[in-house]
Amino acid sequence: QVQLVESGGGLVQPGGSLRLSCVYSGTIFTDYYMGWFRQAPGKERESVAAVSRSGGSTYYADSVKGRFTISRDNAKHTVLLQMNSLKPEDTAVYYCNGIPWWGSTQGLYDWGRGTQVTVSP
Repeated sequence: QVQLVESGGGLVQPGGSLRLSCVYSGTIFTDYYMGWFRQAPGKERESVAAVSRSGGSTYYADSVKGRFTISRDNAKHTVLLQMNSLKPEDTAVYYCNGIPWWGSTQGLYDWGRGTQVTVSP
């Protein structure tokens, strides 16, 4: 019922910035959080950031705290992830999805295709 489309990834040098966008269609469960996740080859999917329904509460993984900022615009059906001071360790495919609580990697909807982020000199 819900379709997720991620965009904005690319190849950047260490210290660079990227802005990821997630546009969703259909009716989401607005009582739950929206989050960003990432998965590198051969590794498990990990939580990166999450934002509450109103945007008033945000959560970040320790590895990205102070560098990434998550936000949302419910009227535009969009969730954003601003990524600054990028490191090679940030290289992964990034996904968005709804989650029942912070820290959960169990998406509420079907996963989208994701967007590739590569950080390399």
